[in-house]
Amino acid sequence: MDTIFEVPAGFDGERLDLVLGQQMPGLSRSAAQKLMENGLVTCGGRAVKKNTRVIAGDVIAVTLPEPEPSEARPENIPLDIVWEDGDIIVVNKPRGMVVHPAPGHADGTLVNALLYHCGSDLSGIGGVIRPGIVHRIDKDTSGLLVAAKNDAAHASLSAQLADRSLSRIYQAVVCGRLRDDEGTIDAPIGRHPTDRKRMAVTDRNSRPAVTHYRVLTRYSGYTFVECRLETGRTHQIRVHMAHVGHPLLGDMVYGHKKPEKGLSGQCLHAFFLKLIHPSTGKPMSFTAPLPDWFTDVLARLGPEE
Repeated sequence: MDTIFEVPAGFDGERLDLVLGQQMPGLSRSAAQKLMENGLVTCGGRAVKKNTRVIAGDVIAVTLPEPEPSEARPENIPLDIVWEDGDIIVVNKPRGMVVHPAPGHADGTLVNALLYHCGSDLSGIGGVIRPGIVHRIDKDTSGLLVAAKNDAAHASLSAQLADRSLSRIYQAVVCGRLRDDEGTIDAPIGRHPTDRKRMAVTDRNSRPAVTHYRVLTRYSGYTFVECRLETGRTHQIRVHMAHVGHPLLGDMVYGHKKPEKGLSGQCLHAFFLKLIHPSTGKPMSFTAPLPDWFTDVLARLGPEE
């Protein structure tokens, strides 16, 4: 299956592998480079090298190969399935589950569970370690995630991520009292300049990032908020809220360096997901109520003074 697009304005001089990641969010940078090494990416009809730089208006064509046999092994792990049909599966991921295998997490992941449940009915665009995975949420974040069961569905969902028609809303507890009842954080996010495992608000090698927030309840020393993603950068809500001085409760990477209220991971839940069905073209929306661990945290927060 081929994907064809023009390089948007503002990407002059950018590396093509980075542009592919922007235009095809389900495609990792390493997967994009592999496609280029195998001659499956062209610019103006000519095969390109992985360090190729582009200009606005260049016509890029990407040929996606047939799915490779998965290297992740199926595991009989229970799934909280919110919706499933021949194209997509929407699951409510529990806190503590990693989305796909990675160093230190070879099994017990959502991908292992999906492989057992779906068998071979998962898209191959994400590669042998991330079959079906279009977008991710962090290990300690709970909530909704959609996976693709074929490449056409994957391409459709990736396009929706790129044009922002796939909508995601999270609920979180942040430290401190937010002054305004609602607001927007518009600050680019890229790799931290000295710690490659972290992200940061930076103007260097970054991408635009926009988060809209709304206060739901104020507590003593904390605020319960709703965050709507306009973009989907790695750790976006965690980085943005820390950037404005209100890190997520329990986030020991971007916030306070010791557990709070019994949490050693961010208090964040993906509770709403809206998308256009890849086959029917109809809008669909899903919700996942706050899990018990989250409501227990809220119950331990004192009323605002």
